[in-house]
Amino acid sequence: MREEDTFVRVTRMTMEDLPGALRVESACFRDAWSEAVYHATLLLPYVRYLAARSPEGEIVGTIGLRLIAGEGEITNVAVLPAWRGRGIAGQLLREALRIGTEEGTEAFTLEVRASNRPAIALYEHAGFRTEGVRRGFYENPAEDALIMWNRAGSART
Repeated sequence: MREEDTFVRVTRMTMEDLPGALRVESACFRDAWSEAVYHATLLLPYVRYLAARSPEGEIVGTIGLRLIAGEGEITNVAVLPAWRGRGIAGQLLREALRIGTEEGTEAFTLEVRASNRPAIALYEHAGFRTEGVRRGFYENPAEDALIMWNRAGSART
């Protein structure tokens, strides 16, 4: 794989990015967010959404970060299947944690499907640790969620 094939640029998502973000969302999740939900979420003052862009400007990955009461919640980490395995999710995660830390956040949390071993490994590498389980949290298919926290305030990746 050539380096130029894997290069992505991470930028703050805007409303103009909504079609690309929805394409990523629907390719990655069975219960993808609707355009209305994404649109409303992007308007919230405490939300930061980022997009990973290919060299051609195509959105190939997204991540959401909610900053509430001094804590950050990572939401909707997604990378198009054809772009996985290139470090894009890690790049998105590092940038989200950097932004949150820059804005005064010291602890970050997320939920992840208990069976999603690649994501769990990524989060553990970034300093997250499992601190609980939400039984039956996910649907389609039904599955528990691991509740993970990074209380160091930044990624190690």
